[in-house]
Amino acid sequence: MNRTEFIVATAVILFVAFLLGWFAFWLVHRFSRVTPGDLNDLDKMAHDLHEAEEMRDLAISHLQQRESELTSQMSQTQAELRAAMDGLRQARQEAEELRAYIERKNAG
Repeated sequence: MNRTEFIVATAVILFVAFLLGWFAFWLVHRFSRVTPGDLNDLDKMAHDLHEAEEMRDLAISHLQQRESELTSQMSQTQAELRAAMDGLRQARQEAEELRAYIERKNAG
């Protein structure tokens, strides 16, 4: 094999490699192409995801508001219970004092 044949053989091999690479690129591009239908589906999914996130945020804010209302109501109810218990304690103490006073009056 002389120099000219070697150059021609190398050129043919490189050309065939180029063609195989180009064909492989074409196949990959052909099968991985994004169609307008796919883009529409992606847009719809993005829109649905955005709506779902907005609904989640709205639900979370509603839940936090409701939780704060219930916490406030519970605090108020506990304060009323403490006041009622204090009033009941005072009423029992007064009733006991009145019983003791009446018993002293009746005994004396």
